[in-house]
Amino acid sequence: MGAAKIKKGDEVVVLSGKDKGRTGTVLKVMPKDSKVVVEGINIATRHRKPSQANPQGGIDRDPAPLHMSKVAVADPKDGKPTRVRFEEKDGKKVRVAVKSGETLDG
Repeated sequence: MGAAKIKKGDEVVVLSGKDKGRTGTVLKVMPKDSKVVVEGINIATRHRKPSQANPQGGIDRDPAPLHMSKVAVADPKDGKPTRVRFEEKDGKKVRVAVKSGETLDG
């Protein structure tokens, strides 16, 4: 597997599905499953029975993973989706937004 184009902490735009067009921050990346968890996106609702740990029970709303192909990194300039390429800068491999040429890493 090559270097990761999407990393934890990235601003991403959802490209398809019920949350299409929304943006959020990547909370977790699961490279083995090619999935990402994005804050506030793809919210799954779980009805919890009362238990010892949670005597009240209730409804939990948590972001569920979605496939990496459904999200694109948001361009730092205008927030629109962009592809990512890798370039060498000062001997370091950095991620660059294809649309604007902005560097994504530091």
